[in-house]
Amino acid sequence: MKHYKMFIDGAWCEAADGARLESINPATGEIWATAAIAGETEVRHAVEAASRALKSGPWAEMTATQRGKMLHRLGDLVAENAKMLGEIETIDSGKLAKETRAQTGYVADYYYYYAGLADKIQGATLPIDKPDMHVYTKRVPIGVVAAVVPWNAQMFLTATKLGPALAAGNTVVLKASEAAPAPMFEFARLVEKAGFPPGVVNVITGFGEPCGRLLTSHPDVARIAFTGGPDAARHIVRNSAENFAVLSLELGGKSPMLVFDDADIEGAVNGIIAGNFGATGQSCVAGSRVFIQSTIREQLLEKLVARAAEIRIGDPLADATQVGPLCTEGQFEHISESVEAAVGEGAKLLCGGKRPDGFDDGWYYSPTILDCPHQDIRTVREEMFGPVLSALSFDTEAEAIEMANNSEFGLGSGVFTADVARAIRVSEAIHSGIVWVNTYRVISPIAPFGGFKNSGPGRESGIDAIYDYTRTKTVWINTSTEPMADPFVMR
Repeated sequence: MKHYKMFIDGAWCEAADGARLESINPATGEIWATAAIAGETEVRHAVEAASRALKSGPWAEMTATQRGKMLHRLGDLVAENAKMLGEIETIDSGKLAKETRAQTGYVADYYYYYAGLADKIQGATLPIDKPDMHVYTKRVPIGVVAAVVPWNAQMFLTATKLGPALAAGNTVVLKASEAAPAPMFEFARLVEKAGFPPGVVNVITGFGEPCGRLLTSHPDVARIAFTGGPDAARHIVRNSAENFAVLSLELGGKSPMLVFDDADIEGAVNGIIAGNFGATGQSCVAGSRVFIQSTIREQLLEKLVARAAEIRIGDPLADATQVGPLCTEGQFEHISESVEAAVGEGAKLLCGGKRPDGFDDGWYYSPTILDCPHQDIRTVREEMFGPVLSALSFDTEAEAIEMANNSEFGLGSGVFTADVARAIRVSEAIHSGIVWVNTYRVISPIAPFGGFKNSGPGRESGIDAIYDYTRTKTVWINTSTEPMADPFVMR
């Protein structure tokens, strides 16, 4: 059985009290690895190490160009080890290996992108309204960053935080999810190999209490980058009152997908399948509210049910598998209860809604489609984080927009139509941070990623993200050869 230590201050260490957690393979339901759990001692050790590395030593003395080269080296190592990282992530979380390998390989581009931006962070010279004053601004690192990463899409969500944070000169404490921390510790080996000085990147795991609370309230933490759920985020917001850390929160969603009757049906079906059953539905941008114009409702639902029936469920390590297990037993129970509740509230179960036949071990759940007569149904209101699609119908464009916006979340959305003018109108009207038109679940290091409403404040990826990891410093220089004026003489 594999065992993972924490990576703190450039060294591998156990918990002071010897505490460990057991990591379960979702495909088998069996323990496959253990990991050291961070308690108070380890959290303080990690933050103090990051604080020291920020203020003195090799990292503090590096030029921005040198930092960029080191980030580029990390990107190379991620690309070279994409297969290994992907397969470890699959064993630990149940995500499909073909997806984790491909996603991890692409994640290298995020490190290359921010490596290139490291020495492009510029200030400005100000045309100040005072004589004999030369005034300029510069961007300086914000400080120690606490990056809290969930178990799904770990390499991607790490890169969107670590890339800009390191490019800007900060140091980082990464908290891996206690549900599936193994890939993060494998990634820490690459950080070590890339040559980052001790304390620049620290990787720990642990539960909300005390690990999460201490990390996000520590007085030396200046920035918190969190991806997770709203309930945990509320605790983090309260914790940040202790240190006034700058926050970015990506809190998931209940993304709508709107299909108009002029849409390419095959493309719409592929988009809906990708948005709901890709990654086994365990995606923050899962398009789990599908709104179909009533004139094509029966046709589209029939095709969706037929496609869902063809989906190959199986071992996530097998390339032929299209849907694997859910990550945790708790998630399996949540989805089972939610689907049962939805049927009780009036939804019609078109397919799925149970553990698939022949899968007695692990946490497998069949791709599920519910025909919902209204929006006051549990699977329509709540984020499922599993392969559950709730379909509703609409008549007019205005009705579709109103229904799409009837949610506390606002992360992603999809619009399928052949009418360009309609695509623009609807994209402008939907209250979400991301709108995909005639496509879905596409990402890039160049494009900002984030939401509205309860999907949280802040953006990751894109050129502006790097500035979110800096503070502006203003420098005033008196260029006069005369002494400074008497402060008690008003002119």
